[in-house]
Amino acid sequence: MNRREAVGLIEAIGLATAIEAADAAVKSANVRLIGYEACKGDGMSTIKVAGDIGAVKAAVDAATAACAKGRGVWATKVIARPSEGIEKLIYNNQTVGFTPPVEPEAEVVTKAVTIEENVETAEENVETAEENEETAEENTEE
Repeated sequence: MNRREAVGLIEAIGLATAIEAADAAVKSANVRLIGYEACKGDGMSTIKVAGDIGAVKAAVDAATAACAKGRGVWATKVIARPSEGIEKLIYNNQTVGFTPPVEPEAEVVTKAVTIEENVETAEENVETAEENEETAEENTEE
């Protein structure tokens, strides 16, 4: 969630009314539809939108007007800057249409090394060690 985004909640009575409200909200202002959440009891659904505070207010007003054509609106709320603590309430797996962002997995690169390559590397390391010993002996003799 973008920390600068406001969140608008529209609790409509009936799913058809909620869908019409969501349609009106996204068409009336530059907001992003987060999704809807079915509430328990009375067939209510909560529409969730996000965007600039002015756009969210306009979208909630348009959705409220659209709900008047259907069974009505129960409640609306605009939260200007939601706290990090309530993000889990807004962005959750109960919200239909919301898919949490997936972080890309780190790519693991492996190099297959054959036994022959290991033997060659070991032989080179032994030769280098012997050369280092000879150089060290020469330096101590001088």
